[in-house]
Amino acid sequence: MLKMPKLPTVLSFNAGYIDTAGFLALHGLFTAHVTGNFVTLGAALVFRSSGTLAKILALPVFCIVVLGVRLLHYKLAELGRPILRTLFLLEWLLLIVGASLAWTLGPFPAADEFGTVAVGMIFVTAMAVQNAVHRVHLSYAPPSTLMTGTTTQIMLDLADKWHGGLSAEQRSAIDARLISFSFNVAVFALGCGCGALLFAIFSVKCFVLLPLTATLAYLHNEAKTK
Repeated sequence: MLKMPKLPTVLSFNAGYIDTAGFLALHGLFTAHVTGNFVTLGAALVFRSSGTLAKILALPVFCIVVLGVRLLHYKLAELGRPILRTLFLLEWLLLIVGASLAWTLGPFPAADEFGTVAVGMIFVTAMAVQNAVHRVHLSYAPPSTLMTGTTTQIMLDLADKWHGGLSAEQRSAIDARLISFSFNVAVFALGCGCGALLFAIFSVKCFVLLPLTATLAYLHNEAKTK
């Protein structure tokens, strides 16, 4: 019997997939790693190319959504409602809407047209929800959308192992973290590769995979709560 992937694994694949497919389909917009849009925005301004509107909007939209998710978290707690279930359902709905609009309106010939920006902001909103959920409820796992800190920790742990002088407890903790963090980076990279490959084959229709991965995350949470 096949085992369901762990929740952080699903989220890391999802983030790599949407960031790569979104970057290709939406003219250089990062939907999960939104700070990367500062770089592409600077390049767009220097070369006077299109795509500045979505890149300018991405960070404030992301921030507002994270703020709203945190307030929703408190409200759901006050009402005694399931928090994670609600937030995963919200992300799932957003990904369905984004994928449907991408299928309907795409491919996107221009970066600053309404359809490109609208789909981009829906995906940014969905990934803001995922980032907030991960930060609050899955803080034990490495981030699902940003690999810089994870890769840095892997290199630091390798240096510590090579240097030696560690206790058995320290070595055990480092080995466990190396396995977890390295697997996280590999799954994110797999998501990136799949996003690029399926976009090359199916164009914007490749986004239909995103609601399926969100369904896996929802089912995993449901299984844990039963």
